[in-house]
Amino acid sequence: MTRPIPDDTLERATRAKGFARVAGVDEVGRGPLAGPVCAAAVILDPANIPPGLADSKTLSRKRREALAELIPQVATVGYGIASVEEIDHHNILRASHIAMVRALEDLAPGPDFALVDGNMMPRGLPCPAMALVKGDSRSVSIAAASIVAKVWRDELMVGLAQQHPEYGWGKNAGYPTPEHKAALKCHGVTLHHRRSFAPIHNILWQEKNG
Repeated sequence: MTRPIPDDTLERATRAKGFARVAGVDEVGRGPLAGPVCAAAVILDPANIPPGLADSKTLSRKRREALAELIPQVATVGYGIASVEEIDHHNILRASHIAMVRALEDLAPGPDFALVDGNMMPRGLPCPAMALVKGDSRSVSIAAASIVAKVWRDELMVGLAQQHPEYGWGKNAGYPTPEHKAALKCHGVTLHHRRSFAPIHNILWQEKNG
């Protein structure tokens, strides 16, 4: 089955309605047991769209990293993050939306309109917006945002892995791989683990009541 290739149809249609600066926004990191959730917002130059933009999950690491280096050189990029503490205080969906809003607010100058990956609109957006299911395979702006967010978060997790090498975060980015789960059993929970997530909550409960 061929993968859908995003294009700029939605961006062009939105600009035609008078919204000059159209941002795509996406988040990465809902599923991991450790680390923050990260979002990026990207306003592409219609005359200089990097070739090969696609959902970050469909690209090789080498291609993702090359595009993540190129995109800020030819587009306006904003970054947003929600901490482990915010994930645990709210929930992962709300924290993801907080990171998205922060990414849009980080754009300078700001966006006139946002194309938001997902089926829900975050609260407190700084501009009008549209939610797009599977947006990273439909919109080049969202695809660009997914690439930037993915590479940025992976780099953050490599940094955290230097503090806690036993969990393999440099390779698994905090996702619940067998290596990560085995390390949790052996070494316990760090400050970077999401205590509201069931596997971490269960370990802490067992430690308290075991």
